[in-house]
Amino acid sequence: MRVFIVGTGNMAGGIATRALAGGHTVRLIGTDPVKAATLADALGERTPGADVAPAVPDAVGSADVVVLAVPFDAARQVVTEYGDQLAGKTVVDISNPVDFSTFDSLTVPADSSAAQQLAEAAAPGTHVVKAFNTTFAGSLVAGEVGGLPLDVFIAGDDAAARDQVAELVSSGGLNPVVVGGLRHARELEGIQLLHMALQTRPEGHGWMSAIKIVAP
Repeated sequence: MRVFIVGTGNMAGGIATRALAGGHTVRLIGTDPVKAATLADALGERTPGADVAPAVPDAVGSADVVVLAVPFDAARQVVTEYGDQLAGKTVVDISNPVDFSTFDSLTVPADSSAAQQLAEAAAPGTHVVKAFNTTFAGSLVAGEVGGLPLDVFIAGDDAAARDQVAELVSSGGLNPVVVGGLRHARELEGIQLLHMALQTRPEGHGWMSAIKIVAP
């Protein structure tokens, strides 16, 4: 798959690492072309032979999957600005609309989620999927925590788009967990609010813990 990642921060690097491990093509889009090029070079060194390079927003039309590896407010701006370029595309929202000053609440209405609001703002036919919001960047680079592959929870209304994201996840050595429709993004954002809040405590796990379903 051709995976376009909007963003050049730590989460962009972590998701790109998994996509490249799965043999996918990765293109990086950032507001600062220098940062995009620097991240592409670092990823190329991390995964020799990887097909990774910076790109421009106008190239999004050639993507199979577009990952919005940016905060919620920036993601909302991206889907609005890209408009029809995203129509028919699988667009992955990784954001958590958290009040970062307190880590005690979400900043979206109780009957909504960041992913649902992005879907409403996007052009008709854009398939928004919630994924990667419960994973931290460092653990994505490692691909595991405590010797176990990361669970990546996936929510979306379009079955084909969910399957596409599940393939991206599994090919990178992670475990896809499809939880259902996009309405469940609210629960995924809520559980990550608690997960993130735990990191701020003295007994926190250094942003390297993971949420996992374990069955007998």
